[in-house]
Amino acid sequence: MATAAVTGATGYIGGRLVPQLLRAGHKVRVLTRRAEALRDVPWRDEVTVVEGDLTDPEAARDLCEGADTAYYLVHSMTSDRSFEELDERCAEVLGTAAKEADVDHIVYLAGLHPDTSAGELSAHLRSRVHVGEVLESSGVPTLTLQAGLVIGSGSASFEMIRHLTDVLPVMPAPKWVLNQIQPIAVRDALHYLTRAMDIELSSSVRADIGGPDVHTYAQLMKIYARTAGLNEPHVIALPVLTPWLAAQWVNLVTPIPRTLAIPLVESLQHDCVVKDQIINDIIEPPEGGLTDYETSVRLALDKISADRVETTWAAAHPLDVPSESLPSDPEWTGRSVLVDERERLSTASPEAVFAVIEGIGGETGYFSLSRAWALRGLADKLVGGVGMGRGRRSRGELALGDTLDWWRVEELQRGRLLRLRAEMKVPGQAWLEFTVEPEGTGSRYRQRAIFFPRGLAGRAYWLGVTPFHAIIFKKMAARILADAEQASAND
Repeated sequence: MATAAVTGATGYIGGRLVPQLLRAGHKVRVLTRRAEALRDVPWRDEVTVVEGDLTDPEAARDLCEGADTAYYLVHSMTSDRSFEELDERCAEVLGTAAKEADVDHIVYLAGLHPDTSAGELSAHLRSRVHVGEVLESSGVPTLTLQAGLVIGSGSASFEMIRHLTDVLPVMPAPKWVLNQIQPIAVRDALHYLTRAMDIELSSSVRADIGGPDVHTYAQLMKIYARTAGLNEPHVIALPVLTPWLAAQWVNLVTPIPRTLAIPLVESLQHDCVVKDQIINDIIEPPEGGLTDYETSVRLALDKISADRVETTWAAAHPLDVPSESLPSDPEWTGRSVLVDERERLSTASPEAVFAVIEGIGGETGYFSLSRAWALRGLADKLVGGVGMGRGRRSRGELALGDTLDWWRVEELQRGRLLRLRAEMKVPGQAWLEFTVEPEGTGSRYRQRAIFFPRGLAGRAYWLGVTPFHAIIFKKMAARILADAEQASAND
């Protein structure tokens, strides 16, 4: 039984790789900045959790202790100019820790890219190439798997294709929509990553991985449309659309925020196809062969329809964005805190009330003035925020760390407490909190919007939205309790 040390376990790929490694009979150690963030994942009790940051050498040493294979699955997907230094630092720390712990080999998931000079690659692709070089220079044999677009339910690449196609029957697009792309199904990417535990490497190897099909990006959208039962979009390639302009367009019409849209779009500026079959000398293809793109789309849509999306791109925390939890009430003393608070009694049970609360967001909305929420989401998109389009991972229930439109589930005590932390662009920090307690034969409902303003801009922002809060939050509380009481009456 071998041991895997996994970075990026809260991310899209890492969150799916860990259970596959466990099913294959391996022991797994994972690194996360906040152990509590893994509380609700089904495999939490089967792994060893190391709490820390990948820039911390001590945490990396703890992660790699006793490991046979180390997985490097993190990328600083941000438009901040310091991301290359951050990526390099994280790779150096992991490589050094793996060497000191006598890890057999490192497995790194990188990006498929053309054979071209580093100066011709986008900054993000260039950084991913450099991360591989840093890991190789550690002295630990490194398998670098270079993948293009990963297609699966919840992947950023699939969500970009899906929303562009769903929204735009006629799409003016950059000329890169005619570039050759070789996508890979997430199940096949996971096959190579999982089987990489079993290989023996005497030296570092870089291997391209991709599906069996090569298409243009325009063809990917048309195949998606046919598979989803939609009319094929009419794609018009325009040479005047720069990568920057295209990223703004993607940010506006898809759930992908600008910080992620920029590296995604930049990665499509060249043909990205598998250049060789080196991978076949290291790991055999999946039984039954690689998954074609149309089948990948159908499988992803089936998972979305069945509400069985395991992980999403939105759940991953960027390396350079800390998670700041709401301080406890006593710690507010001496700080500027602005609160909109609603408290009401209900004849419905706490369980009935919380069941309605847990359905908030996504297709359900926010129980009041849906157009106002949509406009606020659009405003956030226009300034580069995440907006309202991220939706929910699951229609049925929430889990700690889930994204919910522009919120993230920061605290969840099912049946009693739900706290959402805002990830929209505001001059301060904001939370929305729901608490339900038993009261006689019914319940006591408490709803709080909490805002820590940053400077004068933060105070002005709160003052400007207060009239809308008076309507929105009053209606929200009334609707939640009305729905809970109606559900109770129907039982």
